Amino acid sequence: MQIFLASSNPGKLREYSELAAGSPIEFALLPNLYQIPQFEENAPTFAENSAGKALHYSSFTKGILLADDSGLVVPSLGGAPGVYSSRYVGQNANDSDRYQKLLREMQGLDGEGRKARFVCITSLAKEGRALAVLSDFADGVIAKEPRGSGGFGYDPVFFFPQLKRTYAELRREEKNQYSHRGRAFRKALAFLEGHIA
Repeated sequence: MQIFLASSNPGKLREYSELAAGSPIEFALLPNLYQIPQFEENAPTFAENSAGKALHYSSFTKGILLADDSGLVVPSLGGAPGVYSSRYVGQNANDSDRYQKLLREMQGLDGEGRKARFVCITSLAKEGRALAVLSDFADGVIAKEPRGSGGFGYDPVFFFPQLKRTYAELRREEKNQYSHRGRAFRKALAFLEGHIA
């Protein structure tokens, strides 16, 4: 079964393809994404953005579409960057710009003040109809400086205590096993395999 991904991010496609390895699910980026009217992710919650994106883009294709919204939540910053994780510095910023801003805002914070949570909401829709909305998370701590060269986004500063490394220091298989996206996706995969059956 081919599932379209409502994204133009090749890193995200690679992660989802790796997560689906060995299953009957195959992922592809949604064709002609830039020719489709863009969905504005301006809702206050990850769930509303994820479900809205899935419903919107699925109405432009046949078959099942997966959309997610994920981000980093830091309680000591009032939940920021939250739903603005990818737009934390502005539209044209890169990953380093975003996590460097986060590190600046967290200067002087220690212990509980550095706790953080990665959240992922995964939504499945077909031709404008919602099939499922699934969520999961991973708890960690914001490191005081970036470490590692893997992953993307805030991975270099998200320290995962269970493995004593940042996400950017994990091997792909490890990140896929423990990450918020991996956990939410396994719920989606179970749903899809049941759907196929």
